[in-house]
Amino acid sequence: MGPLADLKVVELAGLGAAPFCAMLLADLGADVIRVDRSDARGKGSSFDILNRGRRSVALDLKKPAGIAATMRLVGQADILLEGFRPGVMERLGLGPEHCLTANPRLVYGRMTGWGQEGPLAKAAGHDINYISLTGVLEAIGTNSAKPVPPLNLVGDYGGAMLMAFGLVSAVLEAKSSGLGQVVDGAMLDAAALTMNRFLGLHAEGKWRLSRQSNYLDGGAHFYDTYACADGRHVAVGPIEPQFYRQLLERLGVELDPSHQLDAQTWPEQKQILAHAFMGKTRDEWTDLLEGTDACVSPILDLVEAPEHPHNAARQTFRSLDGVIQAAPAPRFSRTHAELDLPPPQAGQHDEQALSRWGVSTEEIASFRHGGAFGADQP
Repeated sequence: MGPLADLKVVELAGLGAAPFCAMLLADLGADVIRVDRSDARGKGSSFDILNRGRRSVALDLKKPAGIAATMRLVGQADILLEGFRPGVMERLGLGPEHCLTANPRLVYGRMTGWGQEGPLAKAAGHDINYISLTGVLEAIGTNSAKPVPPLNLVGDYGGAMLMAFGLVSAVLEAKSSGLGQVVDGAMLDAAALTMNRFLGLHAEGKWRLSRQSNYLDGGAHFYDTYACADGRHVAVGPIEPQFYRQLLERLGVELDPSHQLDAQTWPEQKQILAHAFMGKTRDEWTDLLEGTDACVSPILDLVEAPEHPHNAARQTFRSLDGVIQAAPAPRFSRTHAELDLPPPQAGQHDEQALSRWGVSTEEIASFRHGGAFGADQP
């Protein structure tokens, strides 16, 4: 099932962005084999949502037999995805030169924070570091406090989405050229790419560098969050003039709509809206405003979100092995994507996964004899 059902992917187990990228491919039907470390055998649980949708083979990549077994999979794959620091795969004998020689049509995805070259390429880092160097982090937060990390959504998972797009693009190109290539997916680059709109606005003189002084960063009274009578919050975002007028009408607030974009009036108008929203609870405002063009919605937590009527109607969240998680997206009218394989334990599908990809029983026995599956595997 899914539009990527004919795609074979080898994922070298890692953390963060690379597993999220592999999940996206698996969600859309790709046959993904996750190569876990042999010393992690038996580890993993249904709570490891980013690992859903694939089968796991646990291999000892310090053993020649483990490398041989991995290369056997690489020879059958459309994509190899790894998330190690530059140079690690080369030292293992699994770098692009070796893999593309064995499989010239292979798309070799390299998911890192800083990219394959540059002064910081081999340095450690996390999402917060990548978004700090690209102008993202400095732009988020209030003007009276320090910048606020937006979880690890922009660099890590934004980077993973960009990598998935890059991998599928390279596979499409390989179908016509017959040649694979390396896809260098840096979370730094992804974070920078998301800022293009704001780079353009700043160049045009329409975006201020100080936080909370622009219309999309919480500076405007019509694009912000407000506390309600019960201490919960609503999100307010009627940017368009006709939507803004509807908000004012429904709130019963007497503000001049012609001053909506006058930044000098924003602080005063924000105080007026803040006072108005304190007049009812969050759910009372939801009953009154949600579903209208006033662009007001309740701010929900992780428990409430799956229960919201719109999310429930669309089945935006689903349960797999008793764990609530977001459903595969986007949606396709014909090649439906489904949740089928829960997150595996490392090594759960050793022989099954290899056999599915055409590895013979004799080859598997040879790999096992050479210690490919770990020293404790007879």
